Amino acid sequence: MRRFLNTLSGRFLMLTAAFVMLAEVLILVPSVARFREDYLLLRLEKAQIASLALLAADDMIAPDLEAELLANAGVYNVVLRRDEVRQLVLSSPIPVPVEQTYDLRFAGPLGLIRDTFMDVLDKQGVIRVIGEPVESGGQQIEVALERGPMRKAMLEHGARVLVFSALISMVTALLLFLAVRRLLVVPIRRVVTHMTAYAEAPEDARRVIAPTAGIRELREAEEALQMMQTQLIGALRQKERLAQLGGAVAKISHDLRNILTTAQLFADRLSASDDPAVARAAPKLVGSIRRAVSLCESTLTFGRAEEPPPQIARVPLRRLMEEVAEAESLVADASVGCLIDVAPNMVIRADGEQLYRVLGNLVRNARQALETAGRPGTIELSAGEGEEEWWIKVGDTGPGLPPKAREHLFTAFQGGARKGGSGLGLAISAELVRGHGGRLDLLRSDSDGTEFIIRLPKGAGLSALV
Repeated sequence: MRRFLNTLSGRFLMLTAAFVMLAEVLILVPSVARFREDYLLLRLEKAQIASLALLAADDMIAPDLEAELLANAGVYNVVLRRDEVRQLVLSSPIPVPVEQTYDLRFAGPLGLIRDTFMDVLDKQGVIRVIGEPVESGGQQIEVALERGPMRKAMLEHGARVLVFSALISMVTALLLFLAVRRLLVVPIRRVVTHMTAYAEAPEDARRVIAPTAGIRELREAEEALQMMQTQLIGALRQKERLAQLGGAVAKISHDLRNILTTAQLFADRLSASDDPAVARAAPKLVGSIRRAVSLCESTLTFGRAEEPPPQIARVPLRRLMEEVAEAESLVADASVGCLIDVAPNMVIRADGEQLYRVLGNLVRNARQALETAGRPGTIELSAGEGEEEWWIKVGDTGPGLPPKAREHLFTAFQGGARKGGSGLGLAISAELVRGHGGRLDLLRSDSDGTEFIIRLPKGAGLSALV
């Protein structure tokens, strides 16, 4: 029973029964008051009929007949006012004094209810009732009667009303229980069953719910659940593929790191060459190989879903930008030029390698966008500082980002700006900037070009150096 009451159907059944009983109780009091009024009016009517026997006998009637008439009327005496004369028509001994007088001629609903409560609380006694005779039988009629029989009749009437109300509430509650179970509980249980079955195998597309509910609210809930399950299946499949791809990339990066480490050893030997051209090119080659090794190691770190904390140091920003532009072949490139608008002596505090990766990703994306559009263009690098932060802007005159790329711009493998791109560069760049306590934002992207801004705070440990 307790388990049943904890269900939606059980609670609805109990609430329905309780509310129906409450409504019946609110009806009970006026019903008993109405019954009492009818009871007293009936006694007045019977007393008036009994008084007619005395009037027909010309005021002469046997005592036995008088007692029988009063007994049939259920009263002790009858006082009738006719033709402005008040006359005691029938009478018998009253065992106790009259306790209360009720005038039904001027009684309103609230007065009848109040008098009903008084009669229920007082078990015995004699009351006097005043009313109007029926069929124009006079101006006023008064009777005295025992309160006990009336009280007993009212209690019996109230008991009948309560029993009838209980039957109505039980039948109503049962019908509502069956209706709610059919219209609400069964569809809700179906949704719960589908959710449970789907939780056991969330990648099984056969367990996605098919909306069938006829009720609009339940139908909307089923449609929302279907959409959520479908999206979750796609996300889980993508997650599995990304996990497999991450494992493959980690293996490739591991092997590539070993290969580049060997190449770095040979590049170190080239730096000791007597050939001036080789000696000048060797440091750049060593730097490129070192960055490639660092990139492989960072890829392995990204596969473990973590980036190393930045190693904060003094970074000459213009020289770093020139290295990025030279690495991307922008200096000697005739179709894609590079404009660096940074003061030669501007120094910030950041992780030089990580900032190089961020700028390299942004510049590379800009160059590839211009090359894909098949038109010449310019990539502009600028920077400045305020009281609380440094800012670095990377803009181009390319065609702008497609709308789909803007929706998931900094999400790995979803924010690719060009065909075949993975979107990993922007995701890594945003993560590296966040590691500095800053943020990477897209300022604009339209037909006139695209512009990103890097904001690096001047907090504790990142204050500007003069």
